[in-house]
Amino acid sequence: MDRSNLNPVKILEAWIAGDRPLRKISARELELLAVWELADEARARAFNITPDSAADVVRHKTDLFLSLLDELHTLPQKSSVFLETLWNLWLPLAIQLSTEKQRLNRPLIQGILGGQGTGKTTLCQVLTLILGKMGYSTVSISLDDLYKTYADRQKLQKADPRLIWRGPPGTHDIDLGISVLDNLRASPTSELAAVDHPKIEIPRFDKSAYGGAGDRSQPEIICGADIVLFEGWFVGVNPVADRRLNEFLAAAPFPISTEADCQFARDMNAKLHDYLPLWNRLDRLMVLYPQDYRLSQVWRNQAEREMMAQGKSGMSEAEINRFVEYFWKALHPELFMPSMLEGDRVDLVIEILGDRTVSKICRAIDLKSSN
Repeated sequence: MDRSNLNPVKILEAWIAGDRPLRKISARELELLAVWELADEARARAFNITPDSAADVVRHKTDLFLSLLDELHTLPQKSSVFLETLWNLWLPLAIQLSTEKQRLNRPLIQGILGGQGTGKTTLCQVLTLILGKMGYSTVSISLDDLYKTYADRQKLQKADPRLIWRGPPGTHDIDLGISVLDNLRASPTSELAAVDHPKIEIPRFDKSAYGGAGDRSQPEIICGADIVLFEGWFVGVNPVADRRLNEFLAAAPFPISTEADCQFARDMNAKLHDYLPLWNRLDRLMVLYPQDYRLSQVWRNQAEREMMAQGKSGMSEAEINRFVEYFWKALHPELFMPSMLEGDRVDLVIEILGDRTVSKICRAIDLKSSN
């Protein structure tokens, strides 16, 4: 077929439909896709793509994309938006992680910070698939997997009745997280060496236990991993200075409305200091950044309605709203997310629109300069 007037997504769709390169990508497709790589300057800088390297990047991504065609049925969707995200974000990110892993010459720990509904699970799922095609073993760990046991959280709630739900700082077993990440960092990077290496227990958490209160489940046993994807709603978040926090609270942002709410926010900010040794194990940190933090509440309601439509139990809209607002009271996104981008801790920022499509892909420094 004549592809001279096709846009890049149409090329990818044609490949999926079966009209794919037999040996190598055509000169016309290579030229068009290379131009696409450089069209967004911030994205190109984020993945270190230059005019000199663009063609090689396209060839690498093409090989990976074609190797994934038989696996696409395992992924949640195959729309044009999905294909664009795959090409512009997931493939180059996987390539970047492989480069960083080789540079470190040990397992790489990638932190992923994102609120509810920002796509952390899908990101980890797709990256695991792509990295597997590249020959890397991957393990995903959620901050949720590090929750204290049900019994310990019951004791914690008696000591501090404000901790009505799991989730805020203080409800996790930080020492467990440090131990797991340290063991993974020290694990061998080849299957041959892994044979004699002690097995590593990856903690897992069952949210359905004890009527939804949740508890530890059987750990996953692995030999090690080349790349660790560590995700969660406040992974990598540092405490802010007391003065800045108090100035923020003086304006009483929703849903913080009482002095008790303000004190809860101060106490949760102080608890973040305990997590710094855990965050220090991260080699990289990326942020999934909603255009409006309130979208997390909308997305959580959508997900709950979909679950209930399938006959599963779920929370009412009012219950979901209270649940999400509880997290906002602990660590308010309007304060902690911008503060993360002001430092030099974040490597990559993915801005997400209300329809969950990706708006911007850039380095934190580029996002700051554009605002």
